[in-house]
Amino acid sequence: MSTPYVLVLYYSRHGATSEMAKLIARGIEKAGMEARLRTVPAISTECEAVAPAIPEEGALYASLDDLKNCSALVLGSPTRFGNMAAPLKYFLDGTSSLWLTGELVGKPAGVFTSTASLHGGQETTLLSMMLPLLHHGMLITGLPYSESALLNTQGGGTPYGPSHYAGADGKRALDEHEKTLCRALGERIARTAIKLEAGRG
Repeated sequence: MSTPYVLVLYYSRHGATSEMAKLIARGIEKAGMEARLRTVPAISTECEAVAPAIPEEGALYASLDDLKNCSALVLGSPTRFGNMAAPLKYFLDGTSSLWLTGELVGKPAGVFTSTASLHGGQETTLLSMMLPLLHHGMLITGLPYSESALLNTQGGGTPYGPSHYAGADGKRALDEHEKTLCRALGERIARTAIKLEAGRG
């Protein structure tokens, strides 16, 4: 049996969502669980476009087995018109085999996003990512207001999950509140997964 892990599955175009994923992974590991970072390939309107089997840099591409065998899932995407990006949606659309067998039922899950503007659909993007997770029977874990950064943030941060305001040029770095909330979600998901695993034992 493999070591329990939390899958941090994301799509990142300009690097901000990837940076958030790494911070969430730190929170997961601080809580005592392994974090497995995975991404999805870009998709193209050109039918002949094929991504390399292994990305040139960053996390490996996710497989259905990564999803099937995880103890918990954290899903991240930049915003595309108030919705998750197409590459992540495309991957999730291919998970019906896991839905049919109930592989994800009862596992904790959370979501995170990065946007170019403060009111660019952060919350709707987070909610859009929750929908397929709810259909899979996962237990959605957000951020409680006991996280003081949620009350003080001047950039991203929502009770639905961590968010980041990247700016119109995509170059605004994560601020301390945004970083704190990323780590907090990682810890919360991992602690929840640990308690659920213990309950099954």
